[in-house]
Amino acid sequence: MSGFTHFDEQGRAAMVDVSAKPETERMATARGRVLMAPETLARIQQGQIGKGDVLGVARLAGIMAAKRTSDLIPLCHPLMLSKVAIDLTPAPPDTVEIEAVVKLTGRTGVEMEALTAVTVAALTVYDMCKAIDRGMRIEAVRLSHKSGGKSGTYEAG
Repeated sequence: MSGFTHFDEQGRAAMVDVSAKPETERMATARGRVLMAPETLARIQQGQIGKGDVLGVARLAGIMAAKRTSDLIPLCHPLMLSKVAIDLTPAPPDTVEIEAVVKLTGRTGVEMEALTAVTVAALTVYDMCKAIDRGMRIEAVRLSHKSGGKSGTYEAG
């Protein structure tokens, strides 16, 4: 299984041994969005969703998810994150844009933590608004930037 780091010599799933890697500052940014009916976005902005502050709860859910990524993704290392920042930005008429920035100084990257943060924040928006808009769509979850480590910097095109 050449080229894949999460398989051993026999092709079995394995956690990567990062013990020999140097600690470096690592950062990842992920983005995504939730598309919805314009009326749903207006109600979010006006604080008229019965479950409460949609963007505030989704921000907290994203932060918590980044911290628990290794509990969700089987081969991820548990990490001591130094920063998790989530921005949820209404983009009228019908979108909430989500960005997560995750940082640490360590031996492995934080791409999965950033992607998990965006995804769970988006799912939280959906959960809090589904009673009024079941047609919402979570779209374009992707890594947009990564820096640090042996592979260096990545910028999405």
